[in-house]
Amino acid sequence: MPNVLEYAKIFQQELDKQVVAEATSGWMETNAGLVKYNGGNEVKIPKMVMDGLGNYDRTNGFVEGSVTLEYETRTLTQDRGRTFQLDRMDVDETNFVATAAAVMGEFQRTKVIPEIDAYRYSSIASQAIAKGRAVGGYTASESDIIKKLKYDIAEIYDVAGEIPLVIILSGAIAQILDTSTELTKQLGVVEFTKGTINTKVKAIDEVPILKVPSARMKTAYVFNDGKTTGQTAGGFVPAAGAKNINWIICPRTAPIAVSKTDKIRIFEPDTNQKADAWKIDYRKYHDLWILDNQFDNIKVNIKEALA
Repeated sequence: MPNVLEYAKIFQQELDKQVVAEATSGWMETNAGLVKYNGGNEVKIPKMVMDGLGNYDRTNGFVEGSVTLEYETRTLTQDRGRTFQLDRMDVDETNFVATAAAVMGEFQRTKVIPEIDAYRYSSIASQAIAKGRAVGGYTASESDIIKKLKYDIAEIYDVAGEIPLVIILSGAIAQILDTSTELTKQLGVVEFTKGTINTKVKAIDEVPILKVPSARMKTAYVFNDGKTTGQTAGGFVPAAGAKNINWIICPRTAPIAVSKTDKIRIFEPDTNQKADAWKIDYRKYHDLWILDNQFDNIKVNIKEALA
């Protein structure tokens, strides 16, 4: 039988891949390529500052310029975990891998991935509201939704030029586009890459539309601790007063998401001191950041009026 450490390594790699592939926000993790993660709860995000053009002097040549590459330290705030036990009588050595893989894959698909999505979108929205880059009080309708989206896209282009954008659209709002014959005629189809997966998605003016379940598109959530009365089931729920996000439009490179299956530990029944069972410990570190100079390129539309 392979060493349990080998099992843990395999599961950890596969679960990390699953987040990128199946989370609607998985594409954000490609923006963490230059982020330094050395373990623990801190990451270092690169920030570059450089001088602009100056006049060329035909006698003295080029004007001196400077470029500075600094690393900004950020803290991973979402430190989440659970432990599971699979009774020895239900799982023997021959089927442990298949059973554990099925259990952990389903746990991540139904519990972890929705929570990661919800945290990321609520984080983007709450930061955009704080920066004055969100508007509220719009109930989407077939009569003007395309116009509203186009105006938001045009506002960003007017500031930053035609940079690659993405529209993150609530599933409830996407339904309006999908069921209207007239609106569908105004949509195109483009290719969108998420990790190693290429998919075809609808687009407005070649800006891809990514549909997200509306339950993951709130401005704030409570992430249950798993032990307090009323929170023992874990997971997440909308916070009191949370608002509904209609859409987020942002550069594809703006959200910097780090998601680490920081530790998968597997204990055999003979090692597990609490029960005659296989024990699997799952821990997930993750967070999302947006650099300050990116907020002018972000627009968030909220259904309810902002305070």
